[in-house]
Amino acid sequence: MCSIFGIFGLNPDEDLATLRLRAVEASRRQRHRGPDWSGVFVDDGAILVHERLAIVDPASGAQPLRSQDGYLVLTVNGEIYNHRELRESLDYEFTTASDSEVINALYRSSDADFVSRLNGIFAFALWDSDQRRYLIARDPIGVCPLYWGRDADGHLLVASEMKALVDTCDDVAQFPPGHVYDSATGELRQYYSKPWRDHASTAGTEVARAALREAFEQAVRRQLMTDVPYGVLLSGGLDSSLVAACAAKFARDRIEDDDRTEAWWPRLHSFAIGLDGSPDLAAAQTAADMLGTEHHGFVYTFEEGLDALPEVIRHIETYDVTTIRASTPMFLLARRIKAMGVKMVLSGEGADEIFGGYLYFHKAPSAQAFHEETVRKIDALHNYDCLRANKSMMAWGVEARVPFLDLEFLDTAMGMDARHKMAGGGRIEKAVIREAFEGALPEQILWRQKEQFSDGVGYGWIDGLKDHAEVVVTDAEFATAAERFPHNPPATKEAFLYRRIFEQHFPGAAAAETVPGGKSIACSTPAALEWDPEFAAMADPSGRAVRGVHDQALVG
Repeated sequence: MCSIFGIFGLNPDEDLATLRLRAVEASRRQRHRGPDWSGVFVDDGAILVHERLAIVDPASGAQPLRSQDGYLVLTVNGEIYNHRELRESLDYEFTTASDSEVINALYRSSDADFVSRLNGIFAFALWDSDQRRYLIARDPIGVCPLYWGRDADGHLLVASEMKALVDTCDDVAQFPPGHVYDSATGELRQYYSKPWRDHASTAGTEVARAALREAFEQAVRRQLMTDVPYGVLLSGGLDSSLVAACAAKFARDRIEDDDRTEAWWPRLHSFAIGLDGSPDLAAAQTAADMLGTEHHGFVYTFEEGLDALPEVIRHIETYDVTTIRASTPMFLLARRIKAMGVKMVLSGEGADEIFGGYLYFHKAPSAQAFHEETVRKIDALHNYDCLRANKSMMAWGVEARVPFLDLEFLDTAMGMDARHKMAGGGRIEKAVIREAFEGALPEQILWRQKEQFSDGVGYGWIDGLKDHAEVVVTDAEFATAAERFPHNPPATKEAFLYRRIFEQHFPGAAAAETVPGGKSIACSTPAALEWDPEFAAMADPSGRAVRGVHDQALVG
């Protein structure tokens, strides 16, 4: 994974040398995403800059990637997991072993309609100098971040992170997941829409537990595509433990040559972080002992987390409370992982959205309501958990991959009738995936109840943040919250503190509007408020605040 930056819509008489310097400087602000190498392409129609984190084909996969004839120029942030299958079906002169090059080949063979054929996480910009045309696209879930806007001269700018654009584009905005922009038509088009989005298409569909398990195992296997040392994030919760269990199953063999040779780094390393005595550290060690991973549990102090807050907010580019609470220990963990020479990790984001793992799902009144809420949650992931995992890790040049959001696995898991996923009446949340993996994990891990990452690292973390905010945000300041921050006014002093730091790094209304909420995706969920009116009174998004069900499943 890397960072991309592009300027399009240049005029023939423009000063390309000056624009090149400007592009390189803007891209430098996101170089943490790609510390291995930088590449620049300039012609009289476009400028593309790429900061590379070399994961696949480190020797020859430098970008921007150019076609053999020189007309196509491509810069990609991400991974294309099905690139080998796609290569076999294409008549194209490949010049590298990079997974990204298949995008140029697909464009040549099928024009702009090819994006839906990609299974991966990606954001890319492609320049066709022969046709004076460019494409910009983002993966269906929005695992890879992407922003765009126009400068004062009318150029269209695109970048992996907002910090590269915010000083130049007054209209900076997120590029929407699952969309492609084609300059030939001037249209932003949605290319990803699945039948399972409509509950009616899933009604009556049952997926065997064995089939569900096989689908997830293959998702993990696909995402072990790497030519560099890797590991797994292991909090000891269900989701990360399932990822680790599947990765351990395939770690011995090299995925890139169909398991014909032993993996270059066959011993699976796992990583966890928490305050001293945190629930996650203990549970992660239990899971690691059973799976046989080389485990690394790191302890951080509250002060270390507090010191990191300004940098965390600058990197993750949000003021959402839950996201910042969880991003801070993840940011600290990424630094330790980087120091150990690991460049890629697998993580468990997405399971709660797919299987209804949040505790308020116990109150879903029907399978249709349950399903519709899971779809809404998946649609919002790019603003919350995917943003956190990607930007917290990439702050230190570590790529996070998310097997639960593998597009083939999504089709399987979201294609089942939601009545098989529902909780309540004594049935724990995510029971269907737990049942599918019976025997793969210790019982105390397989049936461990949902705990938010920011809770699991140690309850002193959240409590300390609240106490700190009470000290550094005065009552007089907080009284001005709605006037000072008319978009998403902060509801607590903790939220006010984060918003104040965000504003220092990202001033302007457009930057604030890239964040859809300021408190918690769960607590701002219309369905949650409808299913459980007591949710409406909760200003704190911690899992411990959810009607006292932190340690026991709701049964009503």
